[in-house]
Amino acid sequence: SPSPQPSAASFTACSEEASLMNLNVGCGPAEERVLLTGLHAVADIYCENCKTTLGWKYEHAFESSQKYKEGKYIIELAHMIKDNGWD
Repeated sequence: SPSPQPSAASFTACSEEASLMNLNVGCGPAEERVLLTGLHAVADIYCENCKTTLGWKYEHAFESSQKYKEGKYIIELAHMIKDNGWD
């Protein structure tokens, strides 16, 4: 699979630093959650190798201002290992 590329946007997930990315990961069932930016349908995502939950995928945003997130992923950076020179 291709190496993930961090986006310019930064986010907060559960009071931790996070990044919005496109990744190829395992995905659980979608459920509605109220997040800091409103109601979203999200699915937990996990590492295909170790099955650790890494964050979530935005399946649907209920507010028009949040539609750009649909199909994108939030990865909590605490779960990432820096081994390819990301800044």
